[in-house]
Amino acid sequence: MDTAENSFTPSRMRWVMITMAFLATVLNYIHRLSFNYLSADGALRKLIPDDAFGYIGAAFFIAYMLSNAFSGLVIDKLGTRIGYSLCMAFWTTAGLVHAFAITPLQFGICRFFLGIGEAGNWPAALKLTSEWFPPHERSTASGIFNSGSALGAIIVPPLIAVMSFHYGWQATFIILAIFGYLWLVVFWFVYYTPKHSIKESRARIIPPLKLLKTRFVSRLLLAKIFIEPIWYFVTFWIGRYLVDVHHWDLKQIGWFAIIPFIMADVGNIAGGYFTQFIIKKGVPIPKARKISLGISGIIMGLPLLLAPFIVSTPMAALILFGLSGFGYTSYTANALALTADVVPKNAAASAWGLACIGNGIGGAIFQFLSGVTLKHVSASYSYTIAYNVLFVGFGVLAMIGLFILLFLLGPFVKDKALQEYAGEGELAG
Repeated sequence: MDTAENSFTPSRMRWVMITMAFLATVLNYIHRLSFNYLSADGALRKLIPDDAFGYIGAAFFIAYMLSNAFSGLVIDKLGTRIGYSLCMAFWTTAGLVHAFAITPLQFGICRFFLGIGEAGNWPAALKLTSEWFPPHERSTASGIFNSGSALGAIIVPPLIAVMSFHYGWQATFIILAIFGYLWLVVFWFVYYTPKHSIKESRARIIPPLKLLKTRFVSRLLLAKIFIEPIWYFVTFWIGRYLVDVHHWDLKQIGWFAIIPFIMADVGNIAGGYFTQFIIKKGVPIPKARKISLGISGIIMGLPLLLAPFIVSTPMAALILFGLSGFGYTSYTANALALTADVVPKNAAASAWGLACIGNGIGGAIFQFLSGVTLKHVSASYSYTIAYNVLFVGFGVLAMIGLFILLFLLGPFVKDKALQEYAGEGELAG
């Protein structure tokens, strides 16, 4: 790791900045998941059957994939302040438009544009983290902002249950958008790039194709095709699972569906801090990342593989979803930090965005297959058997993704060729 990168004295303002990224991620997930819960029961459920829900989810992830191909590069070119603000403005407006949709096709279009905007949150937050935090703190910082995804998922069930009951689903979308616009105003006037990162942020931009050709980015993209759908399964389908298998209504879901996401939120902090802890104990950063990723992957996949044999009650299912979510968020805290370890700072957002093309590919494919599987297997057998098929399938995906992470990504150290291209070595000197 570069000496210059470790030599600056971190500013206390870094905690303000990571808080803004945390709040953005909370809002990101509130917008993302509100439709899923609103359509799990009530008026929207009649409009959105299982197969249509799968298609709509696929539309979101196709957009997510397309956006990841360019959002990171745009953020690297425009800078964190402008790039992050544009992402928030775009996805908040897309969320607002949901209030005026009335058919599955219209909701699919809304979800498509939501995916275009939301994909930029993680490259932007990663860039913010690389600008404000030294390497040994990045997994913790990444865990903090990414914990917003689990907190958003915690907030959504009770929030949506209460708001939809009192105001209806259209007004719910409008109110949620207001919070996004408020964040946008605050961030615009608060954020700035710290002095020690200004030169690095102005280094030579690395073309996307050059990044994609590197072993690290291309293999991380491949791993994400298999790993990211596990989290999407937990967050997108938990409401329908509780309705279909355990016959819960939206009120029950609102109170108890927060349990898995509380567990997942702990995973963000625990996974990031565990890595920081063993680094302080003398474990080299690359080895520490690999140890944490291995443990996280096992916690993510094993409960899903065992689900058909151990889940018989709603609470058991919620705990299982929570364990898998814990493993996923712990993995993400380290994967986000890993990108800044390997590529130059001025390419961190681009590299993560390009790797997240895998999120869109995996999300679109497996959302589509999940909807089709549920429709046909439940018709021939039962919803219980249909969801058991999904549990095992997603558990297998987690194991495939973990294998790629641990054995195919290459060494977790700075890519010298990319550093030389960007001129980062000269800037750091």
